[in-house]
Amino acid sequence: MDESGGSGQPRSGTDEATERHGEQRASSAPAAEAARSGPERPEHPTGPTPPTAAPGTSEAAPSPDRPHDPTDSARGAATHSDPSSGAEDGAEVTGASSDQAEAPAGSGSSDEAGSSAQDAPHGSSAGAHPHPEPEHPRTLAHSGTGTGTGKAQPPRRGREPGGGLLMGRPFGVPVYVAPSWFLVAALITWVFGGQLDRVLPELGALRYLVSLFFAVAFYASVLVHELAHTVAALRFKLPVRRIQLQFFGGVSEIEKEAETPGREFVLSFVGPLLSLVLSGLFYLAMLAVEPGTVPGVLLAGLMISNLIVAAFNLLPGLPLDGGRMLRAVVWKITGRPMSGTIAAAWVGRALAVSVLIGLPLLTQSGALGATQDNVGGMDTVTDALLAAILAAIIWTGAGNSLRMARLREHLPELRARSLTRRAVPVETSTPLSEALRRANEAGARALVVVDADGEPLSLVREAAIVGVPEHRRPWVAVSGLAQDLTDGMRVSAELAGEALLDTLRATPATEYLVVEDSGEIYGVLSAADVERAFVKAMARPS
Repeated sequence: MDESGGSGQPRSGTDEATERHGEQRASSAPAAEAARSGPERPEHPTGPTPPTAAPGTSEAAPSPDRPHDPTDSARGAATHSDPSSGAEDGAEVTGASSDQAEAPAGSGSSDEAGSSAQDAPHGSSAGAHPHPEPEHPRTLAHSGTGTGTGKAQPPRRGREPGGGLLMGRPFGVPVYVAPSWFLVAALITWVFGGQLDRVLPELGALRYLVSLFFAVAFYASVLVHELAHTVAALRFKLPVRRIQLQFFGGVSEIEKEAETPGREFVLSFVGPLLSLVLSGLFYLAMLAVEPGTVPGVLLAGLMISNLIVAAFNLLPGLPLDGGRMLRAVVWKITGRPMSGTIAAAWVGRALAVSVLIGLPLLTQSGALGATQDNVGGMDTVTDALLAAILAAIIWTGAGNSLRMARLREHLPELRARSLTRRAVPVETSTPLSEALRRANEAGARALVVVDADGEPLSLVREAAIVGVPEHRRPWVAVSGLAQDLTDGMRVSAELAGEALLDTLRATPATEYLVVEDSGEIYGVLSAADVERAFVKAMARPS
């Protein structure tokens, strides 16, 4: 991602942060990255890992999938979260300092990006578009510090969604196996193999090969569960970023929220439904084989495992599928998605407490099938640890869902028109010093390089400007500091909210040309301004 050494002050005349000599945070994919974390991605954690006990034993231990890290930091726009994704390219912080204040064209740091925007086009001269002057004006030329050579570097492309070993792309969606999966596969192989030794002692060492097959077959069932979510999402024209199989199950990362409560309900229900179908199919297959054989034991284990996955995911609390189904019902009744999220999230938190307290108690009482002879010592500690892990995952996922819901509520506050900086058009051969003089006189804080016909060609980046010593600026042409415009760097002034973040995310850059529907230049949108506005909006209470 691109770094920007300049500071990004919004087009407001009431900038508080200009009093500080530059704090600049620049991100090549503004809250777009924040949208990916930002607005949540509905992820559909598959739920518990398979029972590690062979049929007839009492050592099945469900474990849900991990919820998503809201910092993906901000990706996509609008759904649920999963910490397993982790943060991707985040904003890079660069210093900004200034000892001079020359004119209202400064581009100092600001926490109030876009607080007082004008709707008049900003691509022409200052006289045509009056603009309030900041209380502590600073010039575009003196904002920020730079250590570069003055050459504009093209923005680095955002990384492809990773997450482990790529296994394929069913329906065009990448499927990854996280490194943690190999750990749980080894654990299942070891534990289930020990149980097989009791049921089929004649297998000897081959029992571990059978156990490994069971682990792979179970996660294949998990993949089918996730593919059900994926197919439903694609049917509703919702983009799916990836499917990831990991320690606690699987996650389908859907980048947009369903448009209606009915679609949300269907999207959440198809996963557990398919797990129930698989459980039924394994049961029918089990009837066709002889009990007490390897096929019979494997089919019984897969039947029980898929039944546990379905039952666990149907629990009515976020971040589980049942929680999203509850959210859809409340959304339908109240007409407000936020109400549904709050209800399902708090039920999820209550569920987490119930798991933390109830699972060890159920085990101690023998309600889960364990006899008093088998209960004690290490088993008690293991059950308590498992309960704590499950409770923490559910509690964290519910909290992430609440945060992402608040983010979605504030997304409409991000408007390209209100965040855009006034820009001055300059020709390619214009010396940097002259271009900055014009910007200062116009009260502008951005430079657009145009051809002889006034058509925009490129944008002069702040990071490039601050890298040129002042005594060299009369001899440096703006064309040497500009980033060529691509189609993705042209942003409509009418964009707002999720649509704006999606557009910026598609083409990571530090600045974008904002145009009217007529094609007229409106100004320049800084990724840093969008990021600050995003963070500020999130800080406000719902």
